Amino acid sequence: MKSPGYGKMPVGVMVSSAFLLLVLVCLLFPDLLAASPLKIDTSLGAVPAGSPGHVLGTDSLGRDVLDLTIRGTRSALLGPLAIALGSIVIGLVLGSLAGWFGGVPDWIISRYADITLSMPTLLLAIVAASILGGGYWVSVAVMIILYSPFDIRLVRSAVIAQKNKPYIESALILRLGTPRILAVHIFPNIAHIILVNFFLNIAAGLVSMSSLSYLGLGVAPGDADWGRQLADGKGALFDNPMASVTAGLAIIITAIAVNVVGNYFSERTTIG
Repeated sequence: MKSPGYGKMPVGVMVSSAFLLLVLVCLLFPDLLAASPLKIDTSLGAVPAGSPGHVLGTDSLGRDVLDLTIRGTRSALLGPLAIALGSIVIGLVLGSLAGWFGGVPDWIISRYADITLSMPTLLLAIVAASILGGGYWVSVAVMIILYSPFDIRLVRSAVIAQKNKPYIESALILRLGTPRILAVHIFPNIAHIILVNFFLNIAAGLVSMSSLSYLGLGVAPGDADWGRQLADGKGALFDNPMASVTAGLAIIITAIAVNVVGNYFSERTTIG
């Protein structure tokens, strides 16, 4: 695999990277940016943006919208990151087995992927989360299982495309073991495919987990989360629309920024 030549970074990628860096700081150190501990003040209720002490106003429970958005970053993104990582790991393991060995392992793994892909992902996640209790990490586990078939099929196709190339034939002549061939020779040459799909999974996972939280299946009531904030903000839509708008924009802009950065790195990682 050739070394990526990044050159001059486009403005869109620079802006997206800066925004994701800010999101990362909010995720790791919310107390550095949030003005005060998140607290409910029903006597205050929803006040509009620009009110004294509340730049973006408050929601119907009297919680500061800016602080709520900052603290909701952790819940909104930890799950999608776990979904992306978990589905990629499953995809690498099962996709490699199916693509390299073929035959019965390929048939079994491919049928599992086909069956799972034929199901409506979000609807199945809602049903599974409802049956299993609807906890945050239960929802994450369900989404990993539902997202993994995409990665399985992607890795399987990439491994099949690589295993008939001359450099793999040379490795087989040298009697190198399958794990070494996969880890040292094939995986580096399909890294660009894995990388872009990892970013796509983060963006899709963000939307899916926010949707579950919006429906009351992701996080516990009262917890800071962008999806939950979007749902709670409906009660203050006329008094302070920023209670919902801020969370909606955070979800949309973060998903777009992740895709922009992922595409940039993918385009500059070529197979050698």
